[in-house]
Amino acid sequence: MRLRLDALLYTLLVLVIAACVAVLSTRFGFITDWSAGARASLSPQSRAILAQLKEPLEAVSYARPSGNLRNQISTFVARYQRYKPDLELSFVDPDLDPGALRKAGIQTDGEIVLHWHGREQHVLQLDERSFSDALARLTHARERLVAFVTGDGERSAEGRANADLGDFVADLASRGVRALPLNLAQAAQVPRNADLVVLASPQAALAPRAVQALVDWIAGGGNLLWLTEPGNDDLNLAPLAQALGIKRLPGVLVDGQGAAFGIGDPRMVVTTRYPPQTITRDFKTNVLFPQAVALAAEAGAQWSTQPILQSSAQSWNQIAPIDPVNPSKIAYDANAGELRGPLDFGYALTRLSPSPDKTEQRVVVIGDGDFLSNTYLANGGNLALGERVFDWLLNDDALAALPPRGAPDRVLKPTRLELEGLMFGYLIALPVLLALTGLTIAWRRRRR
Repeated sequence: MRLRLDALLYTLLVLVIAACVAVLSTRFGFITDWSAGARASLSPQSRAILAQLKEPLEAVSYARPSGNLRNQISTFVARYQRYKPDLELSFVDPDLDPGALRKAGIQTDGEIVLHWHGREQHVLQLDERSFSDALARLTHARERLVAFVTGDGERSAEGRANADLGDFVADLASRGVRALPLNLAQAAQVPRNADLVVLASPQAALAPRAVQALVDWIAGGGNLLWLTEPGNDDLNLAPLAQALGIKRLPGVLVDGQGAAFGIGDPRMVVTTRYPPQTITRDFKTNVLFPQAVALAAEAGAQWSTQPILQSSAQSWNQIAPIDPVNPSKIAYDANAGELRGPLDFGYALTRLSPSPDKTEQRVVVIGDGDFLSNTYLANGGNLALGERVFDWLLNDDALAALPPRGAPDRVLKPTRLELEGLMFGYLIALPVLLALTGLTIAWRRRRR
């Protein structure tokens, strides 16, 4: 009786503990993310963006009830609802009212429209970058305006030629950034409502009036992106370089590191490591720079200058002409004034803003503009790096440091020998092993 009583009490105790755990689990939750890069949960940058949205947020998804799309959207939005409980998600069947669908500007099945504080943003792709971008755009009272300098052979912000920036600017437009042409030969100064000015690889010398307008823009606290190229020395831009404290090194940057990626032209610089800065934080994707010029920061400048792009130790600034037929036939010549790497070819500059409307002024100077052109934009992390540069210049630091959330090692590429080994193991070795195991067990049972 005592043993039975002990067993009964033990069973009751286990049931009470199980009931208590069940009750506690409905009140308290604990979630841990063991995925690579914690890609199953929100990044700290996305949580920082959510913290800026104080009022309730509404998300309306135009997804058809058939299929599993609504479940995928609910699961994805639940990551954000964990940190913002007043984020409400609702669904609308796009087939019920096609007129309202067209009026809302819905383009794809499952498109999400975010409503907050009388503003709205559309999310076309179901990933953290797109969703967080839309949330950040909601916090802006107006559309950001970026003025692209034109009239001197600069890369066109709307052009579709190989050297133009049309594809990249279209990406910016989808993220709430509007590009405006700025001809400084016609305009007396940069428009005051511009958030950023871009000088993208001019080919002809700028008029003194245009250069002075850019210098005045810098002196007034405006942000600037300057993309320069090898050989663009005599463009009357010395006053701008002096105002920024940046000096161009002679020649073109060559780097033998590209040979490891199958690139035979040493002028094609591939960056694999980045100096620490907000733009390059947690950025580990290779970026291709077809032709770059090395830069140097002058001492005594009134800027806090940080390198963001740097060549490898195998690089130098090639001053002697390069044979276009055999570009790999080059040699380092110290007597010609060439400098060995690592060499900087991208800088981020900051200082206390002279403008009373802003606290910090930001400038980025990069010794290449081809990496954002239509031809090379799809290579490696070219697009991602360009987005980070613009996010930082537009003071969206959380977006600039938003890490990539892709899953690593999603594709297996076994060799022929490894495939044959897998086939032998699964089709021959494993069945034979199971058969031998069964025969052994049967034989041992018969002997008993």
